[in-house]
Amino acid sequence: MNRRALALPLILLLGLTGTAAADTLLIERAQEKPAEVIPVRGQTAQQVEARFGAPQQKLEPRGGQKRQWPTIHRWVYPAYTVYFEKNRVIDVVANQAGPEEIGPKPPIR
Repeated sequence: MNRRALALPLILLLGLTGTAAADTLLIERAQEKPAEVIPVRGQTAQQVEARFGAPQQKLEPRGGQKRQWPTIHRWVYPAYTVYFEKNRVIDVVANQAGPEEIGPKPPIR
């Protein structure tokens, strides 16, 4: 096999790894923060608001009476979105910091 045939895949591989290293992964940023700076599963909405303040936005509830799914309430804070079911935190999801960060899309409004 000639050297050109071997060099092309190597050049392509090096080029792809260089761009991937520059991306910031949302999961890496989320893992850097201690757990105590975000709401935890099981806290009530009142506890979250007392400790972290009022959210920037309270999104329209999803699910509910017409469906067999529970109603989910979502509160948006600058760094994360809190999901509530029956007034209790069920999940906290980090928000994407910018277009260069790879992570989930913003919540559906």
